[in-house]
Amino acid sequence: MSQLKIEKVHDDFEIEPVEGLPEQPPEGERILWQGRPDWWQLAVESLNVKWVAGYFVLLSLWRFISQLDLLPLGQAIGAAVPFLLLGVVTCGLLTLVAVAQARATVYTVTDARVVMRIGAALTLTLNIPYTQVANAMLDLRKNGKGTIALETMGETRLSYLTCWPHVRPWYFRMAQPALRCIPDAENVAALLADAAEARVSTPMVARVTPAAQQNTAPHANTVAAE
Repeated sequence: MSQLKIEKVHDDFEIEPVEGLPEQPPEGERILWQGRPDWWQLAVESLNVKWVAGYFVLLSLWRFISQLDLLPLGQAIGAAVPFLLLGVVTCGLLTLVAVAQARATVYTVTDARVVMRIGAALTLTLNIPYTQVANAMLDLRKNGKGTIALETMGETRLSYLTCWPHVRPWYFRMAQPALRCIPDAENVAALLADAAEARVSTPMVARVTPAAQQNTAPHANTVAAE
């Protein structure tokens, strides 16, 4: 049975035979879709840029109001400005992290598996065959972007921190790899579901041992599954 694989990519200068894949796909395997997270959506959902910006706005307002009775208007505004500048710098850094994560990421959906090349600093490649996917969940936003989380089977356990932000939020103990903040998420989810259903429902090809080889065990009916 195919197993979920986690591969570390150590050479940042190694040329990928196919972008997002560590090697050429096996003969007969077709790439159905490739994409990256939307960097702004990633910044909003995984790095909470809007919440951080709101926090610094409230902090500057509190500073302004608390100083308004003690200082002239101009000086009260000046006392609040450093908090706004700190908020701009913080949100800018978080946005740069989101951009770096989005540019370093490639999600690939084939007719046999999902491959996730993730990580801006430490690059990992997750190879997830459909036979190891128990369920897939779509979190769709009004703008058409969304996240597809994969609930995996088997003994392989993923680290939430290692895979972050490419995991389903708040699922720490049983981390679920996820295609985060992708455009046209509904169509991608439908494509993935059809490919997984087709792969899982494909019957196993059985090879029946020829009768001439069964002389030593005439009462045995030997079937070997490929």
